[in-house]
Amino acid sequence: MGVFHRVLVVWIVVSVFVHESSNVEGRTHFHKKQKNKSSNKDKDSPVSDPPTDSPVSDPSPSPVFPPPVPSDPSPNPDDPGNSNSEPCVFDVTSFGAVGDGKTDDTPAFMEAWKAACAVESGIVLVPADLEFMITSTIFSGPCKPGLVFQIDGVLMPPNGPDCWPKSDSRKQWLVFYRLDQMTFTGSGTIEGNGGDWWELPCKPHRGPNGSTLPGPCDSPALIRFFMSTNLVVSSLRIQNSPQFHMKFDGCEGVLIEKLSISSPKLSPNTDGIHIENTKSVGIYDSQIANGDDCISIGRGCSDVNIEGVTCGPSHGISIGSLGVQNSQACVTNITARNVFIKDSDNGVRIKTWQGGTGSVSGISFENIQMENVRNCIIIDQYYCLSKACRNQTSAVYLTDVSYRNIKGTYDVRSPPIHFACSDTVACTNITMSEVELLPAEGELVDDPFCWNAYGNQETLTIPPITCLQDGMPEYLAESSSSYRC
Repeated sequence: MGVFHRVLVVWIVVSVFVHESSNVEGRTHFHKKQKNKSSNKDKDSPVSDPPTDSPVSDPSPSPVFPPPVPSDPSPNPDDPGNSNSEPCVFDVTSFGAVGDGKTDDTPAFMEAWKAACAVESGIVLVPADLEFMITSTIFSGPCKPGLVFQIDGVLMPPNGPDCWPKSDSRKQWLVFYRLDQMTFTGSGTIEGNGGDWWELPCKPHRGPNGSTLPGPCDSPALIRFFMSTNLVVSSLRIQNSPQFHMKFDGCEGVLIEKLSISSPKLSPNTDGIHIENTKSVGIYDSQIANGDDCISIGRGCSDVNIEGVTCGPSHGISIGSLGVQNSQACVTNITARNVFIKDSDNGVRIKTWQGGTGSVSGISFENIQMENVRNCIIIDQYYCLSKACRNQTSAVYLTDVSYRNIKGTYDVRSPPIHFACSDTVACTNITMSEVELLPAEGELVDDPFCWNAYGNQETLTIPPITCLQDGMPEYLAESSSSYRC
């Protein structure tokens, strides 16, 4: 019996000990879970922890909203599968890039691109304080969303046509193709090394004191985005392109902001930003000085907003040229406002070739300040690069074009307002309001030019414009629908 009591006592003690151990283990698991939930991420992480509804001191676990499902990432920030962890950075020097400005670093860039393309929110990093040279390259997708190409150093092509690999295309240097949700940014510089390209004897261009200088041949555009969507381009310095600095073709959803684009005033065909067959574009808070159009808008563009841009020296903001070789061109809903244009050959311009079809409509130029600009306001439907162009019976139809609060000074070598519309297809619904343009030097030029242009003046203009006709031409009113896109 004594033995039985001793066995019973031992069994009770063991049972209590096991029970308490189980409780301790449960509390330990609970505290680990809370520790993981409340652990701080690195300060530089772009994604912060979501706020919790209960205080940190509450010992009971907070409910998770929405409740997790098996496909959701782990809430543990230490888990490598956690989507809230820092983006993966792929430094091109880790892939063998030298960055001495002479070595061909193209293979390293391609390897870094492939690695970043394969992960969500990957970053291709071009580090500061180094100069990288790469040859003509196509960075193609599709890639995982959130891809960033970050240039903090200097990136440049081979130095001129003599150094350009014969096997490479001379039409373009950097091409970004079939991408979605990509950002092209950084604090660095893209140096185009365009000087030797500008001297190729293929196309004449105007030089100092009325002279004629040679121009580009198959000079490459510096940067091209092609068939891509939801793009952000920001904060970079882009300079001395052989030809166009930046082109967007077949894209939709483009945000361009805080760029600095520059090349010499006499560098030929160095358009700052050119868009074509591209929709839903915003160009904001940028400085552009170059040898051609500050911003040029080609066929197939719609819903473009330009604001807070400084242009000049340049050829101003241009829609066109459109309708070349009897082609159809459709451009609609373009707005440029709060823009400063200085020391430029043109201010705001629409240019089309004879023989084209289609239409340009819904164009608004508003709050534009001009300083020493030749051809401040110009519509030219006789655009031609030689004297061999002939008048034709068809033309791109221009309608619903407004000029509001356009003020400043002009170069007296040309009238500040010039509306040269097609003989057979008149320009209609031109609106002028608060247009005040004075000569930068010399006497007031008081003879704006109009040809087959219809519209109205909401206020008197300086200089006075009396050649703008009221109403609509009868022949166009009857058949205007045939010109629309």
